Amino acid sequence: MTNIRDILASNLKKFRQGRGWSQAVLAEKAETSTNYIGMFENTVKFPSSEMIQKLAFALGIDPTDLFSKEIDPLSIMKNYPKAALEDIYELLGRLINEKIQELEEKP
Repeated sequence: MTNIRDILASNLKKFRQGRGWSQAVLAEKAETSTNYIGMFENTVKFPSSEMIQKLAFALGIDPTDLFSKEIDPLSIMKNYPKAALEDIYELLGRLINEKIQELEEKP
């Protein structure tokens, strides 16, 4: 039986490498430290549900993909460009609205 921590660690590394990213790049995109990414990939620590969401968003995948036993990261990542763009548009919309609110609140 495979440990879920091992599956996550392996898949996280596969998706990261599939993007051609270093641990530092993923850490920046997921708003965490390179040290944490290394701990997740080496099964030293298990990420919180919030961090799993951040990692998946950064990688442009569904969080459940991080827990699939048999995975082909490249084929999965090719299936998510539309969803990733929708997430980016949503995030940009929120950021723009926050900036507008800040500007409206200034005297």
